Amino acid sequence: MKEDWIARSLAVGSLTSLITMLVCIVVAWIALDQVKFDRIIKEPKSFKAGLLRLLLAIVIGYEVGRFFTDYISWSSGLKGFF
Repeated sequence: MKEDWIARSLAVGSLTSLITMLVCIVVAWIALDQVKFDRIIKEPKSFKAGLLRLLLAIVIGYEVGRFFTDYISWSSGLKGFF
């Protein structure tokens, strides 16, 4: 019975982290719309420029998502402190 609770708790935590990461990647993708890539990249409409934008969105979104999941984890660990 206890193993089921632990497995379910891990699954919920993993699903929460996954959804958080995906949401943050989408938000980063939307935020990157404001960057004028035509001033930075030679061909801003090319496949390579789109791939760069996707990779930037993944990197930024992952880091922001990791911050939020770590923050939630750390704050839940403080329950026993008070």
